[in-house]
Amino acid sequence: MAFTLTEEQLKKQQEFQHFADAEIDKGDHFPQENLNIAAKHGYMGYPIPAEWGGQGQDFLSYILLIEEISRVCSSTGAIIAVHTSVGSFPLLYFGTDEQKKRYLPALACGKMLGAFALTEADAGSDAAALSTTATPVDGGYRLNGCKIFITSGGQADLYTVFATLDKAKGVNSITAFLIEKDTPGLIPGKPEKKMGLNRSNTTELMLEDLFVPVSNRLGEEGEGFKIAMSLLDGGRIGIAAQGLGMARAAIEYTVNYLKAEARAGKKVDQGVSFSLADLATRLEAARLLVYRAAEVKESGARCSKEASMAKMYATDLAMEAATKCIDLCGLTAMRDDHPLTRYFRDAKAPQIYEGSNQIQRIVIARQLLK
Repeated sequence: MAFTLTEEQLKKQQEFQHFADAEIDKGDHFPQENLNIAAKHGYMGYPIPAEWGGQGQDFLSYILLIEEISRVCSSTGAIIAVHTSVGSFPLLYFGTDEQKKRYLPALACGKMLGAFALTEADAGSDAAALSTTATPVDGGYRLNGCKIFITSGGQADLYTVFATLDKAKGVNSITAFLIEKDTPGLIPGKPEKKMGLNRSNTTELMLEDLFVPVSNRLGEEGEGFKIAMSLLDGGRIGIAAQGLGMARAAIEYTVNYLKAEARAGKKVDQGVSFSLADLATRLEAARLLVYRAAEVKESGARCSKEASMAKMYATDLAMEAATKCIDLCGLTAMRDDHPLTRYFRDAKAPQIYEGSNQIQRIVIARQLLK
């Protein structure tokens, strides 16, 4: 296994770093302008094949992109990762040619923003427990239910929504549907007031007697759970890249801060230097886990264990790095507008969404003990 990026990937990494530093803003509002600029560079469909309007790039290069964007604005990184991994990949992997022609080029070029609606109040980590119903009617289905914590809720143009035809049949009845934002009966809630990632709209998504034609069913009836689960590995690697970017940002900020303190004549004591050494070492370990998981996925091999390890380790590190770096920088880092305070707030959510890190440990243990 190669432990270094190829020359081409290194060039892309430098390109992404420059893009993130020079063109991504860190405001407080929904980052539509960031998404528009990313679309101009072709980044909204980076791993989507060229035949469907994307750039056709390898999965590791896409992960490098998410890492660099998340280093500067973790909300923008989260939005683009969701748009790509669970907003566009369902169509790429399971859509009919007609569905792909209708939606995928628009998603890949950024004219449409994709979202994923699986989670419910009683169906978070246990997705099989969802209760949103899809009732067959002439020409399609009527959907009723409520989804929660939907990334880009109210902003997205296309939602992949999961509902059950018969809850008594469990996972064998869950079915996926493609729903456009202006469909009657699709009602986004108000954006949640969250601890972090506040530039990313997170809302409820109510479905009230919403009609979906058969042509907008994704896959066959009863294939929804398989579709959802097949997307999680790639999505988790994307979240791992978000964690990696946030951890890097916190550590790099603190290193630069302490260097400036040293230049001003303030000695960096040994305890502080040891803490930095530990964080830097864990950052390198996280980077190897994330990049390896991306390479395994790119190879076409199953990567559930690698994805879970990368997601768990990198996002735990992001939270730990933000916490320890605040300690190392002292009271100056406690201001609400301080970069480390933002990293701290933003780092918590990736430990929880797309399968909490407790769930990742279950996945890893099952792979070890099977």
